[in-house]
Amino acid sequence: MPADPALGALAAPRRPLSGGRIEGLAMLAITACSWGFNWPVSKFLLSELPPFAMRTLCCGAGAAFAFAVARARGEVLWPPRGQWRRLVLFATLNYGAFTILTTLALYWLPASEAVIVTYTLPIWAGVLAWPMLGEQPTLGRVAAMVLGLGGVALLVAAGISASWTQIPGVLCGFAAAWVFALGTVIAKRAPLAMPPVTGVGWQALIGTVPVALLALTEHTRWGAITPLGWGAVAYVAILPMSLAYLTWFRALRLLPAGTAATGVLMAPVVGVFASAALLGEPLGLRQLAALAMTLCGVALAARS
Repeated sequence: MPADPALGALAAPRRPLSGGRIEGLAMLAITACSWGFNWPVSKFLLSELPPFAMRTLCCGAGAAFAFAVARARGEVLWPPRGQWRRLVLFATLNYGAFTILTTLALYWLPASEAVIVTYTLPIWAGVLAWPMLGEQPTLGRVAAMVLGLGGVALLVAAGISASWTQIPGVLCGFAAAWVFALGTVIAKRAPLAMPPVTGVGWQALIGTVPVALLALTEHTRWGAITPLGWGAVAYVAILPMSLAYLTWFRALRLLPAGTAATGVLMAPVVGVFASAALLGEPLGLRQLAALAMTLCGVALAARS
Protein backbone atom coordinates (compact mmCIF):
# COMPACT_ATOMS: atom_id res chain seq x y z
CA MET A 1 0.00 0.00 0.00
CA PRO A 2 1.19 3.58 -0.57
CA ALA A 3 2.70 5.53 2.28
CA ASP A 4 0.41 7.64 4.41
CA PRO A 5 -0.29 10.81 2.37
CA ALA A 6 -0.87 12.72 5.59
CA LEU A 7 2.87 12.49 6.39
CA GLY A 8 3.75 14.19 3.14
CA ALA A 9 1.12 16.84 3.77
CA LEU A 10 2.76 17.71 7.08
CA ALA A 11 6.17 18.13 5.47
CA ALA A 12 5.08 20.11 2.39
CA PRO A 13 3.04 23.27 1.83
CA ARG A 14 -0.62 22.64 1.12
CA ARG A 15 -1.27 22.66 -2.62
CA PRO A 16 -4.55 23.73 -4.20
CA LEU A 17 -6.82 20.91 -5.26
CA SER A 18 -6.58 20.11 -8.96
CA GLY A 19 -9.66 19.65 -11.11
CA GLY A 20 -9.05 15.91 -11.34
CA ARG A 21 -8.67 15.57 -7.57
CA ILE A 22 -11.86 17.54 -6.94
CA GLU A 23 -13.71 15.28 -9.37
CA GLY A 24 -12.22 12.21 -7.71
CA LEU A 25 -13.30 13.35 -4.25
CA ALA A 26 -16.79 14.07 -5.60
CA MET A 27 -16.97 10.58 -7.12
CA LEU A 28 -15.79 9.12 -3.82
CA ALA A 29 -18.47 11.03 -1.89
CA ILE A 30 -21.18 9.75 -4.24
CA THR A 31 -19.90 6.20 -3.82
CA ALA A 32 -19.76 6.32 -0.02
CA CYS A 33 -23.18 7.95 0.33
CA SER A 34 -24.79 5.53 -2.13
CA TRP A 35 -23.40 2.45 -0.40
CA GLY A 36 -24.10 3.88 3.05
CA PHE A 37 -27.76 4.68 2.39
CA ASN A 38 -28.17 1.23 0.83
CA TRP A 39 -28.26 -0.40 4.28
CA PRO A 40 -31.26 1.39 5.83
CA VAL A 41 -33.09 1.40 2.49
CA SER A 42 -32.60 -2.36 2.14
CA LYS A 43 -33.70 -2.86 5.75
CA PHE A 44 -36.88 -0.90 4.96
CA LEU A 45 -37.50 -3.06 1.89
CA LEU A 46 -37.55 -6.14 4.11
CA SER A 47 -40.85 -4.79 5.46
CA GLU A 48 -42.22 -4.63 1.89
CA LEU A 49 -40.87 -7.83 0.34
CA PRO A 50 -39.45 -11.19 1.39
CA PRO A 51 -35.65 -10.89 1.66
CA PHE A 52 -34.52 -12.79 -1.42
CA ALA A 53 -37.33 -11.53 -3.65
CA MET A 54 -36.23 -8.02 -2.67
CA ARG A 55 -32.60 -8.73 -3.54
CA THR A 56 -33.51 -10.47 -6.81
CA LEU A 57 -35.56 -7.49 -7.93
CA CYS A 58 -32.87 -4.96 -6.98
CA CYS A 59 -29.94 -6.95 -8.41
CA GLY A 60 -31.76 -7.78 -11.63
CA ALA A 61 -32.74 -4.17 -12.19
CA GLY A 62 -29.21 -3.08 -11.32
CA ALA A 63 -27.76 -5.47 -13.91
CA ALA A 64 -30.13 -4.13 -16.57
CA PHE A 65 -29.13 -0.55 -15.72
CA ALA A 66 -25.42 -1.42 -15.89
CA PHE A 67 -25.83 -3.05 -19.31
CA ALA A 68 -27.72 0.02 -20.55
CA VAL A 69 -24.89 2.29 -19.39
CA ALA A 70 -22.28 -0.02 -20.93
CA ARG A 71 -24.13 0.03 -24.24
CA ALA A 72 -24.34 3.83 -24.14
CA ARG A 73 -20.58 3.98 -23.47
CA GLY A 74 -19.91 1.81 -26.49
CA GLU A 75 -18.47 -1.09 -24.49
CA VAL A 76 -18.46 -4.61 -25.92
CA LEU A 77 -21.18 -6.43 -23.98
CA TRP A 78 -20.13 -10.04 -24.55
CA PRO A 79 -17.29 -11.24 -22.26
CA PRO A 80 -13.99 -12.10 -23.97
CA ARG A 81 -13.04 -15.73 -24.45
CA GLY A 82 -11.20 -17.17 -21.51
CA GLN A 83 -12.87 -14.84 -18.98
CA TRP A 84 -16.02 -16.84 -18.21
CA ARG A 85 -14.59 -18.96 -15.41
CA ARG A 86 -13.14 -15.93 -13.65
CA LEU A 87 -16.32 -13.95 -14.27
CA VAL A 88 -18.49 -16.63 -12.67
CA LEU A 89 -16.11 -16.88 -9.70
CA PHE A 90 -16.16 -13.13 -9.04
CA ALA A 91 -19.93 -12.97 -9.55
CA THR A 92 -20.45 -15.83 -7.10
CA LEU A 93 -18.24 -14.27 -4.42
CA ASN A 94 -18.79 -10.52 -4.81
CA TYR A 95 -22.47 -10.58 -5.75
CA GLY A 96 -24.18 -13.93 -5.15
CA ALA A 97 -22.72 -15.04 -1.82
CA PHE A 98 -22.19 -11.48 -0.59
CA THR A 99 -25.80 -10.53 -1.38
CA ILE A 100 -27.24 -13.61 0.31
CA LEU A 101 -25.13 -13.19 3.43
CA THR A 102 -25.72 -9.43 3.83
CA THR A 103 -29.45 -10.01 3.36
CA LEU A 104 -29.42 -12.54 6.19
CA ALA A 105 -27.33 -10.17 8.32
CA LEU A 106 -29.94 -7.45 7.78
CA TYR A 107 -32.68 -9.91 8.71
CA TRP A 108 -31.17 -10.57 12.15
CA LEU A 109 -29.42 -7.26 12.87
CA PRO A 110 -30.33 -3.57 12.76
CA ALA A 111 -28.98 -1.94 9.60
CA SER A 112 -26.60 0.25 11.64
CA GLU A 113 -24.99 -2.85 13.18
CA ALA A 114 -24.97 -4.96 10.02
CA VAL A 115 -23.04 -2.28 8.12
CA ILE A 116 -20.35 -2.05 10.83
CA VAL A 117 -19.83 -5.82 10.97
CA THR A 118 -19.68 -6.17 7.18
CA TYR A 119 -17.31 -3.25 6.68
CA THR A 120 -14.54 -5.15 8.45
CA LEU A 121 -13.85 -6.66 5.01
CA PRO A 122 -10.60 -4.68 4.33
CA ILE A 123 -9.17 -6.23 7.50
CA TRP A 124 -9.90 -9.75 6.24
CA ALA A 125 -8.50 -8.86 2.83
CA GLY A 126 -5.22 -8.11 4.59
CA VAL A 127 -5.38 -11.45 6.41
CA LEU A 128 -6.07 -13.40 3.20
CA ALA A 129 -3.33 -11.55 1.32
CA TRP A 130 -0.71 -13.34 3.44
CA PRO A 131 -1.29 -16.94 2.24
CA MET A 132 -2.65 -16.00 -1.21
CA LEU A 133 -0.39 -13.13 -2.28
CA GLY A 134 2.61 -13.61 -0.02
CA GLU A 135 2.09 -10.23 1.66
CA GLN A 136 3.56 -10.61 5.14
CA PRO A 137 1.33 -9.41 8.00
CA THR A 138 2.60 -6.22 9.57
CA LEU A 139 2.15 -4.87 13.07
CA GLY A 140 -0.31 -2.37 11.62
CA ARG A 141 -2.49 -5.11 10.13
CA VAL A 142 -2.51 -7.08 13.37
CA ALA A 143 -3.50 -3.93 15.27
CA ALA A 144 -6.17 -3.29 12.64
CA MET A 145 -7.68 -6.73 13.19
CA VAL A 146 -7.70 -6.25 16.97
CA LEU A 147 -9.40 -2.85 16.64
CA GLY A 148 -11.95 -4.12 14.13
CA LEU A 149 -12.88 -7.19 16.15
CA GLY A 150 -12.97 -5.10 19.32
CA GLY A 151 -15.42 -2.71 17.71
CA VAL A 152 -17.71 -5.52 16.61
CA ALA A 153 -17.49 -7.18 20.03
CA LEU A 154 -18.44 -3.91 21.72
CA LEU A 155 -21.30 -3.45 19.28
CA VAL A 156 -22.97 -6.80 19.79
CA ALA A 157 -22.05 -7.62 23.39
CA ALA A 158 -25.06 -5.93 24.93
CA GLY A 159 -27.39 -7.27 22.26
CA ILE A 160 -26.23 -10.85 22.67
CA SER A 161 -26.61 -10.66 26.42
CA ALA A 162 -30.24 -9.66 25.84
CA SER A 163 -30.96 -11.97 22.89
CA TRP A 164 -28.98 -14.75 21.23
CA THR A 165 -30.81 -14.11 17.95
CA GLN A 166 -28.14 -11.58 16.97
CA ILE A 167 -25.43 -14.23 16.68
CA PRO A 168 -26.56 -15.55 13.24
CA GLY A 169 -26.61 -11.98 11.95
CA VAL A 170 -23.08 -11.30 13.18
CA LEU A 171 -21.81 -14.56 11.67
CA CYS A 172 -23.48 -13.76 8.34
CA GLY A 173 -21.96 -10.26 8.38
CA PHE A 174 -18.50 -11.70 9.03
CA ALA A 175 -19.00 -14.34 6.33
CA ALA A 176 -20.08 -11.64 3.86
CA ALA A 177 -16.93 -9.67 4.66
CA TRP A 178 -14.80 -12.79 4.17
CA VAL A 179 -16.24 -13.77 0.78
CA PHE A 180 -15.95 -10.21 -0.54
CA ALA A 181 -12.38 -9.98 0.78
CA LEU A 182 -11.60 -13.29 -0.91
CA GLY A 183 -12.96 -11.98 -4.20
CA THR A 184 -10.90 -8.81 -3.79
CA VAL A 185 -7.66 -10.72 -3.19
CA ILE A 186 -8.29 -13.07 -6.13
CA ALA A 187 -9.05 -10.08 -8.35
CA LYS A 188 -5.75 -8.51 -7.33
CA ARG A 189 -3.88 -11.66 -8.32
CA ALA A 190 -5.83 -12.28 -11.54
CA PRO A 191 -8.02 -9.29 -12.49
CA LEU A 192 -10.97 -9.58 -14.83
CA ALA A 193 -9.98 -8.53 -18.35
CA MET A 194 -13.11 -6.82 -19.67
CA PRO A 195 -14.66 -3.32 -19.72
CA PRO A 196 -15.57 -2.22 -16.16
CA VAL A 197 -19.25 -1.38 -16.62
CA THR A 198 -19.92 -4.53 -18.63
CA GLY A 199 -18.12 -6.49 -15.92
CA VAL A 200 -20.41 -4.99 -13.27
CA GLY A 201 -23.47 -5.91 -15.33
CA TRP A 202 -22.42 -9.51 -15.86
CA GLN A 203 -21.39 -10.02 -12.24
CA ALA A 204 -24.71 -8.62 -11.04
CA LEU A 205 -26.63 -10.80 -13.51
CA ILE A 206 -24.78 -14.04 -12.74
CA GLY A 207 -24.76 -13.32 -9.01
CA THR A 208 -28.53 -12.85 -9.07
CA VAL A 209 -29.11 -16.47 -10.15
CA PRO A 210 -28.60 -18.15 -6.73
CA VAL A 211 -30.53 -15.33 -5.05
CA ALA A 212 -33.42 -15.84 -7.49
CA LEU A 213 -33.45 -19.58 -6.76
CA LEU A 214 -33.86 -18.81 -3.05
CA ALA A 215 -36.59 -16.30 -3.89
CA LEU A 216 -38.61 -19.12 -5.50
CA THR A 217 -39.10 -20.58 -2.01
CA GLU A 218 -40.77 -17.37 -0.80
CA HIS A 219 -44.35 -16.21 -1.15
CA THR A 220 -44.15 -12.75 -2.68
CA ARG A 221 -47.15 -10.42 -2.97
CA TRP A 222 -45.95 -8.04 -5.65
CA GLY A 223 -49.19 -6.08 -5.59
CA ALA A 224 -48.66 -5.21 -1.92
CA ILE A 225 -45.55 -3.13 -2.58
CA THR A 226 -46.18 0.54 -1.78
CA PRO A 227 -45.04 3.43 -4.01
CA LEU A 228 -42.35 4.16 -1.43
CA GLY A 229 -41.22 0.55 -1.73
CA TRP A 230 -40.90 0.81 -5.51
CA GLY A 231 -38.93 4.01 -5.06
CA ALA A 232 -36.59 2.19 -2.68
CA VAL A 233 -36.15 -0.60 -5.24
CA ALA A 234 -35.25 1.98 -7.90
CA TYR A 235 -32.74 3.59 -5.54
CA VAL A 236 -30.97 0.33 -4.71
CA ALA A 237 -30.91 -0.81 -8.34
CA ILE A 238 -29.61 2.43 -9.83
CA LEU A 239 -27.29 3.83 -7.16
CA PRO A 240 -25.66 1.17 -4.91
CA MET A 241 -25.86 -1.67 -7.45
CA SER A 242 -24.74 0.24 -10.56
CA LEU A 243 -23.89 3.94 -10.45
CA ALA A 244 -21.82 3.68 -7.26
CA TYR A 245 -19.53 1.14 -8.93
CA LEU A 246 -18.99 3.53 -11.85
CA THR A 247 -18.14 6.43 -9.53
CA TRP A 248 -15.89 4.09 -7.52
CA PHE A 249 -13.93 3.06 -10.61
CA ARG A 250 -13.63 6.72 -11.60
CA ALA A 251 -12.40 7.68 -8.11
CA LEU A 252 -9.78 4.92 -8.26
CA ARG A 253 -8.46 6.40 -11.52
CA LEU A 254 -8.27 9.96 -10.18
CA LEU A 255 -7.12 9.44 -6.57
CA PRO A 256 -4.29 7.58 -4.82
CA ALA A 257 -5.35 4.10 -3.74
CA GLY A 258 -4.87 4.95 -0.05
CA THR A 259 -7.08 8.03 -0.33
CA ALA A 260 -9.81 6.09 -2.10
CA ALA A 261 -9.69 3.14 0.31
CA THR A 262 -9.86 5.42 3.34
CA GLY A 263 -12.50 7.73 1.85
CA VAL A 264 -14.92 4.91 1.20
CA LEU A 265 -14.98 4.33 4.97
CA MET A 266 -17.55 7.11 5.01
CA ALA A 267 -20.04 4.47 3.83
CA PRO A 268 -20.56 2.82 7.25
CA VAL A 269 -20.67 6.27 8.87
CA VAL A 270 -23.46 7.26 6.49
CA GLY A 271 -25.12 3.89 7.06
CA VAL A 272 -25.15 4.23 10.85
CA PHE A 273 -26.47 7.79 10.93
CA ALA A 274 -28.96 7.20 8.10
CA SER A 275 -30.32 4.14 9.92
CA ALA A 276 -30.88 6.26 13.01
CA ALA A 277 -32.54 9.06 11.02
CA LEU A 278 -34.66 6.97 8.63
CA LEU A 279 -35.46 3.89 10.71
CA GLY A 280 -35.24 5.24 14.25
CA GLU A 281 -32.54 2.73 15.19
CA PRO A 282 -30.63 3.44 18.41
CA LEU A 283 -27.58 5.67 18.14
CA GLY A 284 -25.86 5.85 21.50
CA LEU A 285 -22.38 5.83 22.95
CA ARG A 286 -21.96 2.08 22.37
CA GLN A 287 -22.78 2.34 18.65
CA LEU A 288 -20.55 5.39 18.16
CA ALA A 289 -17.62 3.81 20.04
CA ALA A 290 -17.97 0.58 18.04
CA LEU A 291 -18.11 2.55 14.81
CA ALA A 292 -14.99 4.53 15.75
CA MET A 293 -13.01 1.40 16.69
CA THR A 294 -14.01 -0.44 13.52
CA LEU A 295 -13.24 2.52 11.27
CA CYS A 296 -9.85 3.02 12.90
CA GLY A 297 -9.07 -0.65 12.34
CA VAL A 298 -10.14 -0.57 8.70
CA ALA A 299 -8.27 2.69 8.04
CA LEU A 300 -5.15 1.18 9.60
CA ALA A 301 -5.54 -1.92 7.43
CA ALA A 302 -5.91 0.22 4.31
CA ARG A 303 -2.69 2.09 5.06
CA SER A 304 -0.56 -0.82 6.33
